[in-house]
Amino acid sequence: MRGLRNRALRLVVLISSLVVWEAAVRLLRVPMFILPPPSAVALALYRGAVSGIYLQHFWITLAETLLGFALGSLVAFVLGTALAASRAVEYYVYPYIVMFQSMPKVALAPLVVVWFGLGLTSKVVSAALIAFFPLLVNTIVGLRSADEDRVDLMRSLAANQRQIFWMLRLPSALPFIMAGLEVAMVLSLVGAIVAEFVGSEAGLGMLIQSRNFSMDVAGEFAVLFILAVMGLALNAVLVAIRRRVLFWDASQKAGSDAASLKGGL
Repeated sequence: MRGLRNRALRLVVLISSLVVWEAAVRLLRVPMFILPPPSAVALALYRGAVSGIYLQHFWITLAETLLGFALGSLVAFVLGTALAASRAVEYYVYPYIVMFQSMPKVALAPLVVVWFGLGLTSKVVSAALIAFFPLLVNTIVGLRSADEDRVDLMRSLAANQRQIFWMLRLPSALPFIMAGLEVAMVLSLVGAIVAEFVGSEAGLGMLIQSRNFSMDVAGEFAVLFILAVMGLALNAVLVAIRRRVLFWDASQKAGSDAASLKGGL
């Protein structure tokens, strides 16, 4: 019952916000090309859904996001593991990674499109580039967060480096890695959209550009709403995975206890 009441309260807040938005736009007579009312956005969303154009571009952007997330996460985890395992590798490689990360990805996106074309590859690479750094840093910090006393204990029991990694360092790093994955997922979506803005044959980013050229602001808001829902859904999937994987973690238990206490109050 508490969960149902909280969901109902969340829905009431959302509906109230939309009502205030609708009333403010109509009472202040804000032009449609500046800020459309929610009713116009809903109508544009309905028309696009009926025509099937949103669904067609949705799957393309989703594929770009997931592939970019997978590529960026894989490279970040492998490289982060190497940097965490060797101070020498970190000394020589990490400054170049920071320099590359300091470059604005919006400025790199045109080069990525030139190098890899207007198709799927350039969007995947752009998404991977943006998703790479957060997981890399979290992986390094997480792998080095293992208790050194436990590491020494395992060494005294004749454990090799591989056993220490799989049995101690990686489990200790999982909370950091999962947090990095959540950030990387959202950034992958941003990277895919940025690449679609620069040059694309399909995708929700390209659809926003076409709506912008035709001054269809309500249509732009409809696509933005789809992107927001997509990001929320992808984040919810990772949160569910994190709760299943990190059921033993104290932070997860603390979060559950706090939610129960809040519901009781």
